[in-house]
Amino acid sequence: MTSLNGVQQTRTAALPGIVTVYLAAFVQGLTLVGYPALSSVLRQVHGIDDAAYGAIFLPQVTMAIVGAVVGGTLARRLGLRVLLIAGMLINALSKALLASSALLAPEAAYIAILFGTAALGLGFGIFGAPLNSYPPLFFPSQPNAAVVAVHTVFGVGLAVGPLLASALIGMGGGGWTTYPLIALAAAVACALAAAVVTLPKPQETAVGQEEGGARPLGSLAFWTFVAVAVLYAFAEGTFSNWAVVYLQEGRGLPEAVAGLALSIFWGALVAGRLLVTVLVLRLPAQAVWLVLPALMIVAFLLLPYAGTAATGIGLFALAGLACSAFFPLTISLVSRCFPDHVAWVSSMMIAALMVGVGMGSFLVGALREILSFADLYRVSALYPLAALLLGLTLLRRIGRTTRGDG
Repeated sequence: MTSLNGVQQTRTAALPGIVTVYLAAFVQGLTLVGYPALSSVLRQVHGIDDAAYGAIFLPQVTMAIVGAVVGGTLARRLGLRVLLIAGMLINALSKALLASSALLAPEAAYIAILFGTAALGLGFGIFGAPLNSYPPLFFPSQPNAAVVAVHTVFGVGLAVGPLLASALIGMGGGGWTTYPLIALAAAVACALAAAVVTLPKPQETAVGQEEGGARPLGSLAFWTFVAVAVLYAFAEGTFSNWAVVYLQEGRGLPEAVAGLALSIFWGALVAGRLLVTVLVLRLPAQAVWLVLPALMIVAFLLLPYAGTAATGIGLFALAGLACSAFFPLTISLVSRCFPDHVAWVSSMMIAALMVGVGMGSFLVGALREILSFADLYRVSALYPLAALLLGLTLLRRIGRTTRGDG
């Protein structure tokens, strides 16, 4: 009875920290989607053309990679709490720059937006270590479900953002500036909460040292995980970035249907993460991890036949479900392989994801010059196929790690 009461007291004491971390994940999603969600009004108010709009995301991708690489190292030197606070404050800065653009001339406004997306990328990269490290510390008996759950909350923020932005834009005038101000206030509140709540402290060693654990940089398994994350980014980016263009131009469906299909994709991604959070409590995480790229392959091969609104929406729902928990489970599994370096390897997975986003955007654009949409999707099935094959090669190593931990 005493032991049970002690466990209950421990969980109660940890609750403010759990709420803070998971709420920060929601705010991260809300801030990350801010610029795309306000794209129409930003282009109208500031006179930003297609090329200039596309360029605002280059600083974001670049600084996200920098933030992830630096964050993995700083996590060991400064601690996860400092990175959580820093990530939220940098996100707040990005939203302050976005809101301030309403007061500036077009040229100055564009520069403010560029600095804003750079800050957003840096904050996202730095936030990767605490985002993926704290949940397993809070729920050590169910680390896979904990990581998928925090990414689910992050996805909810991504989904809520465009709805909030649409409502504020509909108010007319400068109502759209309320969005970045809300996100700014929420990020500052999370930073203040993170400074005072009780948070667990991980026991991690330096990347170059080995104290009973494998060294990531010298491990083929680690670099295989990196390749899997990059391939996943290729697949998700092809689904999400080209959904509206494909259904409108390639299949001749109305703009409303194309937009709905993209919304359904993100909604299914969030719903899939919720489902997987439950599944991994009963099924091996490795099995779920391997099923998801197989579903991606099916979605890619069927999308060329999306000739109606129903099939288009349904197939993008399948794509969202397939993508849902693959990346969170990748982080969870690589963390199990390198338990002494969780913050560092999870940050490297974020960096790999952003590399994949950048490379994937370029690759898809280049392929679009020589391939039809139908052929593009068929070729894109190679991304999850390669990820699946690489995943199979990792199972034996993960199995050895699991048995060693037991």
